[in-house]
Amino acid sequence: MRWKGGRRGGRVEDRRGMKTAAAGGGLGVIVLSLVGYFVFGIDPQTTQQVASQFGGAGTQQSGEVGTPEDEAGMFVDVVGSNINDVWSQLMDGYTPPSTVLYTQGTNTGCGYGQAAMGPFYCPADQTIYLDLSFWRQMETELGASGADFAKAYVIGHEFGHHVQTLTGTSQKVRSAQQQARNKADANEYAVALELQADCYAGVWAANASAVSNGRVALEEGDIGEGLKTASAIGDDALQRRAGQNVNPESFTHGSSEQRMEWLQRGYRSGNPQSCDTFADL
Repeated sequence: MRWKGGRRGGRVEDRRGMKTAAAGGGLGVIVLSLVGYFVFGIDPQTTQQVASQFGGAGTQQSGEVGTPEDEAGMFVDVVGSNINDVWSQLMDGYTPPSTVLYTQGTNTGCGYGQAAMGPFYCPADQTIYLDLSFWRQMETELGASGADFAKAYVIGHEFGHHVQTLTGTSQKVRSAQQQARNKADANEYAVALELQADCYAGVWAANASAVSNGRVALEEGDIGEGLKTASAIGDDALQRRAGQNVNPESFTHGSSEQRMEWLQRGYRSGNPQSCDTFADL
């Protein structure tokens, strides 16, 4: 993937190396607020209300905002800036999210976040949180690709969740989940939300070169590396890797096949209108 000549937005908050602790009821409860959403598809604001009964969320912290000077940090800034440029052209009223780099754990508007949860987006503060050690874990433990576009796909997916917040899709999904007859039905909405974010990542990738005059662009083989990663982080693949039986009713992000399909669909069309993953619900 070509990216080193891309625009730097300077909007990355770097908290790496900062020590932090959750206030109030302790880490277990606060982490539950985030794990409930990012693993099980539960609204973080709902679980946050539960967590607050036990002492509340951790206090926010602040890092240095700008463009990190290390290569990994610059990569996040350039890719994120390009994603913002694409969505600014595709969506009226688009406003960029914030991006935070952290190590091991950090306080967020949705509770206390930990690296074990992987990259995540918090709708309460409209911020994407990245512990960059996930790139290594993704490759060595999950069997994903270590290519730059594989990493960029994950970033694009989290920006996709921001788009869903701006369009109101996330809010509609939370409402539908609350009215669902059972957990399996609620999970279907979670899967559709995640697959749409995959599709949005593909839409960004299709438009990356045009908005950057070729400075940020996929090269030969990159989409294949992205598809390899989408396959590796499908719910069925993760369940097998954990030694579990595959249980589609428990899926919250979609199967490997579904994740590859929707990433590719967004890339082939370059149009967010092609990303209606809710049509059959």
